[in-house]
Amino acid sequence: MEKIETGTDLNGHTALVTGASSGLGVRFAQVLSAAGARVVIAARRAEKLAELEAEINGQGGKALAVALDVTDLDNIDSFFEGLRAQDMMPDILVNNAGMNVVKPALEYTPDDYRQVLDTNLTAPFFLANEFARHHIGAGNAARIVNIASVGSFKVLPGLTPYCTSKSGIVMMTRGLAREWATKNINVNAICPGYIETEINDFWWKTDGGKKQIASWPRRRLADKGDLDGALLLLAGPQGSGMTGTTITVDDGQFI
Repeated sequence: MEKIETGTDLNGHTALVTGASSGLGVRFAQVLSAAGARVVIAARRAEKLAELEAEINGQGGKALAVALDVTDLDNIDSFFEGLRAQDMMPDILVNNAGMNVVKPALEYTPDDYRQVLDTNLTAPFFLANEFARHHIGAGNAARIVNIASVGSFKVLPGLTPYCTSKSGIVMMTRGLAREWATKNINVNAICPGYIETEINDFWWKTDGGKKQIASWPRRRLADKGDLDGALLLLAGPQGSGMTGTTITVDDGQFI
């Protein structure tokens, strides 16, 4: 990993990043660690988490890998109890875990639909609730950063349930921000544009993917690092006056 300079001091804070076994989740954990936060990295793929945990700890950070299926709602309470027992209760939650099933709406099965909505919308809601319940009870300030998508506002062909889930994340962000406004729980969202990750890298090598890139104003994919500033703003002290806000970071793809 290259050395990351953040300009933000998160020493004394602990961040939980879900979906941290690949893609944006890995970058979010690295950036928050580089800013001084202890990081809890959670995902289903324990072997991938172990690699990231070793990398961060080997560079002088503090990472704790915990296997977690975010759709297993019955275990969310015990998951946070386990973190409290290890003195690793986060005060920053990055709701990043997500997935997609790419097919026309008429080909969707009920199981396809449930899988997308359960992972992308239902799980973040209940993770945020349990996280906030702890901090409201303790009287602590805390931050929630939900990862939405440009699909929250833009129709992406073949991705209707995905876009439905991400537009729901935006409204969930606003609703929770309003409910917890007096509790010092800031709730915000980031809407990334198209960024190459392991779940979509095959597409950009196809003629269709190349044509899509050529249609954007800058003729390029956005980079994972483009999200660093928005993440640190919303997780760090400079974002203390922001709640219920959605920041779009798409490299101008959908101007």
